Amino acid sequence: MKKPVVKLEFDDKKGQGNSRRRFIKMGGLAFAGSTLLYACSEDDDFNPGMQPEPEPEPEPEPEVFDLGSGDLGILNYAYALEQLEAAFYTAVRTGNYYAGAPDEEKELFDDLYNHEVIHREFFRTAIAAATADNPDAMLPDLEFNLEGAGIDINNRDSVLQTAKLLEDTGVSAYNGAGDRIETAAYLVIAGKIVSVEARHASAIRSLLNPDSADFAGDDVIDVNGLDPAADPGDIYNAVVDLGVVATPFTANNLPAPQHES
Repeated sequence: MKKPVVKLEFDDKKGQGNSRRRFIKMGGLAFAGSTLLYACSEDDDFNPGMQPEPEPEPEPEPEVFDLGSGDLGILNYAYALEQLEAAFYTAVRTGNYYAGAPDEEKELFDDLYNHEVIHREFFRTAIAAATADNPDAMLPDLEFNLEGAGIDINNRDSVLQTAKLLEDTGVSAYNGAGDRIETAAYLVIAGKIVSVEARHASAIRSLLNPDSADFAGDDVIDVNGLDPAADPGDIYNAVVDLGVVATPFTANNLPAPQHES
């Protein structure tokens, strides 16, 4: 008769457990396991030369999604940004700042929320149509950790500063992606969306510093009166560095600009 085997596994998914507490816990488990083995009948057969059964192969790590190339890559890129903005404004409307904000500020954040959700759903629909034959090429729904990135939706300044950062990022992202889009219809839509993002950025700046010229400050408007344009790789790195995106993805194959800048 085979000796019963007790398999003990400890899975610290967060990797943040106290090592001393973990040691104590594992010691307790080992003690419980040895007690159970000791309690087995002495009449059970025991073969010290028996080879243990091999451990099962671990599950392979899931592949990290890449945004892709060509127009699809740019669509996924924009979709990621719109998911982030929509998630942020969704969270803002559940926080204490929004609950106690003046009506004018509430209305602004309602508008921002509605616009970003519309943008997100547009890209979801457009990409679903473009990837009908290969749905795995569509960026999945992303998860975000606002609190982990130090964003406090209950604090007005934190909300406004984050909104300013996201809207400024959106403007420079769309401007930088425009010369990489081949399909004219997509380019027209991107132009319309970036104009909305620019108005968002202007409104947020006016809340941060009322009665000022910050809505079109020289930190966002160059000497030619143009908004900045950023390379998608730089935007990707900035968003990753923000620490708010909990779902990993890469941007290794986005298209190059069609013209020299």
